[in-house]
Amino acid sequence: MTKIAFIGLGNMGGPMAQNLVKAGYDVCGFDLVPEALDQLAQAGGSKAGSMREAAQGARVVISMLPAGKHVESLYLGDDGLFNIIDRSSLVIDCSTIEAEVAKKVGERAEEQGISFIDAPVSGGTAGAAAGTLTFMVGGSAGIVEQARPYLEVMGQNIFHAGGAGAGQLAKICNNMLLAVLMTGTSEALKLGIDNGLDPAVLAEIMNKSSGGNWVLEKYNPVPGVMPEAPASNGYQGGFMVGLMAKDLGLALNTAAGSKTATPMASLADNLYKMHAIRTGSTKDFSSIIQLYDPVN
Repeated sequence: MTKIAFIGLGNMGGPMAQNLVKAGYDVCGFDLVPEALDQLAQAGGSKAGSMREAAQGARVVISMLPAGKHVESLYLGDDGLFNIIDRSSLVIDCSTIEAEVAKKVGERAEEQGISFIDAPVSGGTAGAAAGTLTFMVGGSAGIVEQARPYLEVMGQNIFHAGGAGAGQLAKICNNMLLAVLMTGTSEALKLGIDNGLDPAVLAEIMNKSSGGNWVLEKYNPVPGVMPEAPASNGYQGGFMVGLMAKDLGLALNTAAGSKTATPMASLADNLYKMHAIRTGSTKDFSSIIQLYDPVN
């Protein structure tokens, strides 16, 4: 049985690791949060006391971490995993980080004969739990095919975007658009609510009309419209405001480097920064609709 080390068992990584367990893989996980480790163990995986312990003897290492500095430390630090894992190992980083960091890690992996891809995801916590994520992958075609059996357990759509770092570039483009869609959709729904429309009815109308989009279809920001959406759970358990702000920062920094005009993304970035100051960074990003409410 193939042993998989899974580093980072948060809202996204936890369900992804559990799906690998369900598929019959020997998954050993590590996370700084004890409850996350317990959840993996309850699902049939095993828990490690450190990243190095989790990776010991693993054929595949998968990581889902908050930022590029964590990925660099995990793989390239003095105690980095590239110093202990077997050269035949496959490494899949699903974090959303700077493309330059992904390229740096990929180059070091290639130097040491380790197969590496950057494979950030889209689909939210519901997609992670259902195994229907979209993977945007950067790396060589051969390594992508080597990773495909594992990615197919966790996701429904696998796109090879190009060489190392290309997955990260595709992801920040996607999340930049998602932020714009969420802010615009929230604004339209709030206009309807303030003028007496039922938000569920309005959402259905817009979703079947020219304003239809993913937010209206699967992630409505109005509480009670979609029972399974974070909005109906106190804006908990989804993609946090702080993470969206981070991704917008990555997109805008990349745009500055390529001199790409991103006026809508710049506005969305300001709105999310303002929202984070007012309500904190831990709510789901769909809570941006609260920014338009004068009582909040």
